[in-house]
Amino acid sequence: MQLRPLQTEDLDQFFEHQQDPEANLMAAFTARNPADRGVFDHHWGAIINDPKVIVRTIEHDGEVAGSILVFENEEVPEISFWTASRYWGQGITTTAVDAFLAEYTTRPLRARVPQDNIGSIKVLERRGFKVIDESADFSNARAAVVKEFIMELA
Repeated sequence: MQLRPLQTEDLDQFFEHQQDPEANLMAAFTARNPADRGVFDHHWGAIINDPKVIVRTIEHDGEVAGSILVFENEEVPEISFWTASRYWGQGITTTAVDAFLAEYTTRPLRARVPQDNIGSIKVLERRGFKVIDESADFSNARAAVVKEFIMELA
């Protein structure tokens, strides 16, 4: 596994990853229509063109396995990651988060995770993130209100 700067061609793989219904359910807070490439391109265009956002591509055995990024949310940096489901359970996300946290050292750092996304919660807890709050918002992927933990690494 390696982290590297985003390359424009990675977006095609990110879009493909977004088509996975199971991954959308786990992430919960996704586009209303994951198959709408225009919405996807607009979303990622805003990310790429924001100088405050740091994006890395997660690569495994030469393949794009996912993405990890940090952005400012209410003046507190927030980490977000997405790994294609075929890479789940292999330690790739854990290794990517470790590498990213070594590169990005600003603290506090927050993360939001659906309360039933046990895999992501474990990754964050093992890195020292603690639950500091909870919220509930509408999830397009689940068509329901979803509770999420707000976690922080001090």
